Amino acid sequence: MLFRSVEAGHTRGAFYAHFKTKEDLFFALLEEQAAKYLNNIRELMESSATDVQRLELLRNSYLSRASDKQWAILVLEFKLYALRHGKLRAKLAEAHRNIRTKMKLETIASLLPKEFRCGTEFHEFGRAALEGMLNGVLIERAYDPTSISEKQVLFILEKMFDLVIGLSSAQLP
Repeated sequence: MLFRSVEAGHTRGAFYAHFKTKEDLFFALLEEQAAKYLNNIRELMESSATDVQRLELLRNSYLSRASDKQWAILVLEFKLYALRHGKLRAKLAEAHRNIRTKMKLETIASLLPKEFRCGTEFHEFGRAALEGMLNGVLIERAYDPTSISEKQVLFILEKMFDLVIGLSSAQLP
């Protein structure tokens, strides 16, 4: 959506005129990517016939985030930048809270079996744990690709997802 003005032949100047700062552009991109990600998950889960399929799709969506290393590193870079600029940190944290509120994984949770729906406190802990693990292994892989293989990244993320969601490996194919 944001890039349509550039694709439509507008100049970069016209494109950037819509944003006061680079940070504003990043926030717009962040919201757009989050909405796209959620819509994709929701469509996949709504098209699934069984609880097991929905859980597997949710897990696969999480694992697929590891394939978009540039985006993950860009978000991490912006978080680090925001930490160094206090006012921006608060704005970024608020933007993430707003995105999570819009996304409210309750829309996804309502598609899951009742035994896998988490209370808000656990849900926030689980979300933070999964995001932290994703960021950590991706940055380690990007920093030193010989330290951890792509296969190991996916293995770690899969096990972490199963642990946080509370699944045994026997419950998913």
